Amino acid sequence: MNTPDLIHTRMKRLRLVSILEGTTLLLLLVVAVPLKHVANIPLAVSLLGPVHGVAFLLYLSVVFRVVSMGGWNGLDIARMILAAFIPFGAFINAPFMRRKEADLVRIFNERTPGHPAR
Repeated sequence: MNTPDLIHTRMKRLRLVSILEGTTLLLLLVVAVPLKHVANIPLAVSLLGPVHGVAFLLYLSVVFRVVSMGGWNGLDIARMILAAFIPFGAFINAPFMRRKEADLVRIFNERTPGHPAR
């Protein structure tokens, strides 16, 4: 059963993993790829590529876990997934995730009379 504490914990994890994924994407695009193509140092992409791949898969798994709690529409889900493909998407999406957390807690409190608001 979802509770405000569980919602908060999962959304906090989602925000953290989102920042991790977004940071690795930026490092890959801004540091590793230019090093490979401009300085002829392919090692940077060889190292950072798999790190970003793992961060991306972790992000998707956390998104699906959070979405499975309910309260998400198709547009919100698409936004979360699309943000992972756009440089700075994770950082632009951070305020949305905070608002979504507040909405999920509000929905929980409306559906659970007598439960103390958080």
